[in-house]
Amino acid sequence: MKVSDVANAVIVDYHAEEALVDCARSLQENGIDEIVVVENGEPGSTPTTVNFVAKVVSPGLNLGYGRGVNRGAAALSHKPFLVVTNPDVVVHPGAIVTLLEYLEANPDVGIVGPTILRTDATVYPSHRKFPNIVLAGVHALFAPLWPSNPLTKRYRSANKDGSVDWVSGAFFVVNRDAFEKVGGFDERYFMFAEDMALCWSLAERGWKAAAVPEAVVTHVEGLSRARAPRAMIRAHHRSALRFEVQSARGLRRALIPVAAVVLGIRFVLVSLWPKRHS
Repeated sequence: MKVSDVANAVIVDYHAEEALVDCARSLQENGIDEIVVVENGEPGSTPTTVNFVAKVVSPGLNLGYGRGVNRGAAALSHKPFLVVTNPDVVVHPGAIVTLLEYLEANPDVGIVGPTILRTDATVYPSHRKFPNIVLAGVHALFAPLWPSNPLTKRYRSANKDGSVDWVSGAFFVVNRDAFEKVGGFDERYFMFAEDMALCWSLAERGWKAAAVPEAVVTHVEGLSRARAPRAMIRAHHRSALRFEVQSARGLRRALIPVAAVVLGIRFVLVSLWPKRHS
């Protein structure tokens, strides 16, 4: 397989600086020769060296992650698969071809995610379940103070059969036709939970999400978030409530006010201990 024939990539940047250059180069080294960087930072904040490997789109304001990806995708030619990545990710050799081969072999799968490593080589929990009432409530309230609680661990894991409900937006590959049929990212999400919402929309159209552990990337984590931690905390909680409104069905819709209260308590806890935000 020639990667450049079937896939291109979009990176949404917000002050990742030289990490952005490393990301773009790692994509190029994995066979991606058409890369768009959407620069959500101030004009001139994109390192000039990135222009050697990527086209830069500068909207002039911070669009948020999902909107940025949508704008970047629109600036790319239409190829069967779209690679989406944070700017502080380095793709390991062979990761993209492994993900593409999985998608080609499993046409019912619309989106795949790799193993995401932190810089200390520990695995980031990037393959997760859609939250039910119990998982969502316990994770929201207990994770900031007790990150290793059993239900948070269950939420941050694959299903018993090895399948996953959603994959992290930090890095994934999506079937371009599937992405367009659901309208891309839901632009009501500024940041956080937009990846979960995308996988939810794909699932409603019959597309599965999958994890491919053999494909590996390293994520520096938090370079952009560190510039505005309080704003990111607010965005996280707004998005979590928006997803509950979007996905709740039947009697669960009556519990949306309860979800709002739980998220409000969590917001206070995380605001007091921002380093525990996850």
